[in-house]
Amino acid sequence: MTSNDVHGRDLRYFVAVAEELHFTRAAERLYVSQPALSKQIRALERQLGTALFDRDRRTVRLTGAGAALLPHARAVLAAWAEGETALKEVRAARHATLVIGMSTSPGRGGLLPAIRSRFTERHPEARLRLRQVGWEDPTAGLADGTSDVAFVWLPLADAERYRWVVVATEPRLVALPGTHPLAARARVPFAELLDEPFLALPEDSPELRDHWLAVDARGGRPPRIGAEIASADETYEALVDGLGVCLVATGNAPLLARDGVVTRPVDGISECRFALAWRADDPRPAVHDYARAAGAVTGANAR
Repeated sequence: MTSNDVHGRDLRYFVAVAEELHFTRAAERLYVSQPALSKQIRALERQLGTALFDRDRRTVRLTGAGAALLPHARAVLAAWAEGETALKEVRAARHATLVIGMSTSPGRGGLLPAIRSRFTERHPEARLRLRQVGWEDPTAGLADGTSDVAFVWLPLADAERYRWVVVATEPRLVALPGTHPLAARARVPFAELLDEPFLALPEDSPELRDHWLAVDARGGRPPRIGAEIASADETYEALVDGLGVCLVATGNAPLLARDGVVTRPVDGISECRFALAWRADDPRPAVHDYARAAGAVTGANAR
């Protein structure tokens, strides 16, 4: 037997005695009997071919060899503890349930299945749970921690709290009743919509509300609000009832362009950005691997 056969248990026993300099206290700390501990230390000394402790009936002292070994034994135990922590994190991630929040279905050419496929290559045992969140929460559950990652529309309030990867950049269309005079146009200049009543998101998400009202393209003119909406169904019903018009992402147009509602391209406004977001202070590997999978599928970089 050589020193290469020393086990982690031997080092834990040695460090406990070296720190306590008392076999009985060290045994209590290790939850072993004092005779068993003494026997194990003697076996370690024989294995290493040198005494680690000078001991008599009253005192225990480290020998020169014991003092030399102690910092290295501590370093080995610390490194192993880090390794055990890393393994626990990997095992937890494999069996974790990742909650994916969304207020709008990602759809968009099989985006979700493609991300899932890449993600499960690294986390085959992880479970993915989709969670629908109302439009009152523009973070789709990230802000209150009920979602781990979320598909959201930019801009986000408190942007510094989040990281994201843009998964789609799309033109904004205008949705309006089929009987509206502008419905006959192939394209609609935004200037011709300035006096129209608009359907608006709830006021508790002002950044997103302003974005879908295209406030930045109004030249300082305040929008007219015809009604507030908090779901696709509410939006459709408000459009059919003639309460106003609204802007909609190209990928979401099929949610509204049904009986009695049409969508048309709009000139003079910017595109919209759909993103997968997560909390900036979330260190979990599964969260970051899902984000990396989204970036790989879309070819986008995280922000």
